[in-house]
Amino acid sequence: MRGTQIAALTAGHPAGLTDALNLVAGVDAALTRGLARVGEEDATALAGLAGALATTPLANLVGEAVDKIIAGSGTQEYVAALAGARSAVLGAVHDALLEQVDVALGRSRAPWAPVPAAVPVEASPALAGVRAWLSEVAVTGWRGVDHELVAGAGTAVEAVLAVPELRRLAVLLDGLAAELRACVPVAMMSQVPQRRWADLWARGVLLAQDTAAGDAALGVAERASGRLLPLAVDVHEHDTAVQIQVHALLEPAGGGSPRLVRTAVGAAKVDSIVGPALWRLLSAQPVLLAALAQRCAVMVTDLPMRGADVHWQDDRARLDEPVDPFAAARVLLPGALAAASHPVDRHPAAIAEPVLIEGYAVSDREGGLTMEQDGHQLAVAVDRLPSCGPLTPELVAASSACLGLLRWDAGRWLLQPVAVQATVKRKVVAVYTGDWACGVTDAKVAKADAKAGDAVMVLRERAGRLLRR
Repeated sequence: MRGTQIAALTAGHPAGLTDALNLVAGVDAALTRGLARVGEEDATALAGLAGALATTPLANLVGEAVDKIIAGSGTQEYVAALAGARSAVLGAVHDALLEQVDVALGRSRAPWAPVPAAVPVEASPALAGVRAWLSEVAVTGWRGVDHELVAGAGTAVEAVLAVPELRRLAVLLDGLAAELRACVPVAMMSQVPQRRWADLWARGVLLAQDTAAGDAALGVAERASGRLLPLAVDVHEHDTAVQIQVHALLEPAGGGSPRLVRTAVGAAKVDSIVGPALWRLLSAQPVLLAALAQRCAVMVTDLPMRGADVHWQDDRARLDEPVDPFAAARVLLPGALAAASHPVDRHPAAIAEPVLIEGYAVSDREGGLTMEQDGHQLAVAVDRLPSCGPLTPELVAASSACLGLLRWDAGRWLLQPVAVQATVKRKVVAVYTGDWACGVTDAKVAKADAKAGDAVMVLRERAGRLLRR
């Protein structure tokens, strides 16, 4: 990534972006107060949302839903239409921002190709329970959430957890309920995280529709075979779950241009499991973890793939020779073909584009770290550095090369470091987020980790005792 590319990326916002985000903010404010009591301000915001979609295929559906909600009818059907409309606006923002990235970087991107459902879609009682609870939350509003309403999520979470294809929805719903439970009574909060909660709520509503029907109904567009070169590891951590998302280059077995892909694995957790212990929750994926820790390529065979997302199956992968991710990025990243995002994932917060930047200067100002190249600056999101890896703000500040993920947050572009080359004690070292995937390599951290005890082992032992009773 060069200075001219940073300049093109940060020169300004896409047309209409501010207006679109203001529309969403108005809807979020209405959800905070609740759809059961739509006042004049909220009615204006909802009508504005319907007006923004007046020339789209959603026009009639959203127009009717908004009219009914303003009139006091917050049925599940109308609530779902509202969630879809809000997601459509944010999807348009996502597309505009991603186009800005592609133009600035000169990155080619394949269009999204819809895939027919792999299995017939049937009505699901588990999904019906989720829809009912999410609709009740929307009607009540965040300010009205109490212990009784949060407790109602328990039955819905239990039902979807029992269906493997609905695990993604179950984790999302469980996480949202946990956040609400920690904030009850929400009415006493000075400020509600309305954008975050509305994002989780809207995604949950969309995933809970019978037409979504979990991962099994999405179909498989193609199969991925070839050589996978991991570039970046992004750790998504929550009190109730952890996921690692690996951004990689795929050299197809049949030849052709390298492709930018990603794959993810995750596990449920409790809030006491933090730091390097997170990797132990993913022990069922030894090949992937070894590839990250040893910085090796992976040969994969017939992994299901939709767009950029590769469904990881450890038994269809084997370690290949070691590969320097920085060298791979220098050679292959500029010509790699990116893929369009899945329609459900079209959200500004979901943008995470791998880039390589070298030859920059790092400055530490009041607003945080920034990287400067040829007079152009890019803010660094050091707050996104995970606790389970060796990468620190100090290493980023001392770095001369960085593999990172371009992200959009709080109205500006940020770079999230995932690997750096830095000078430590007069030696240039490379440090990656996934270096501790198979165990801590830093003696001091390893000693402290051992002293704290293996929380994962203790909890598994206790769970085993309960199951044996």
